[in-house]
Amino acid sequence: MTAADDVRRAGVTCRVAEDQGDLDACFAVRKEVFVAEQGVPEDLEYDEYDAGAVHVLAVRAGDGVPVGAGRLLTGAAAVVKNGDPDTGVGALGRLAVVRSARGLGAGAALVGAIEEAARARGLTAVDLHAQTHALGFYERLGYVAYGAEFLDAGIEHLAMRKALR
Repeated sequence: MTAADDVRRAGVTCRVAEDQGDLDACFAVRKEVFVAEQGVPEDLEYDEYDAGAVHVLAVRAGDGVPVGAGRLLTGAAAVVKNGDPDTGVGALGRLAVVRSARGLGAGAALVGAIEEAARARGLTAVDLHAQTHALGFYERLGYVAYGAEFLDAGIEHLAMRKALR
């Protein structure tokens, strides 16, 4: 199944954020999911990496309402985030889907769009830090966990990686 198949199944359109309106929509989704729903402190949710990240927005195909967001870090930012000196590995993060769109394929569509953005930038793999409750979701998308569990914003996480073809 391709990212385009995921998008059709989910009824969403995913795109790299093109303007301030798209960025604002990405940040609003993250605030709804991480800050309001999961209790992540706002000063931890938004960080110095946001300015240089590739942000991806998912909107409902019919009406354009934002339903998901995620980001890709590359270069030095990804090296710091991943703890791996390989600049060919991107860091997927801040993946969020609003409650009303969960279970419909929007998350898979977002991951696919972020992976496409990574390929377009010449990356060979993508790492992410998955909340442990989401491991199965990422495993179904081809990610493999490695290392020990760790806390991020008080939530258990595991590092995962997927090689890009």
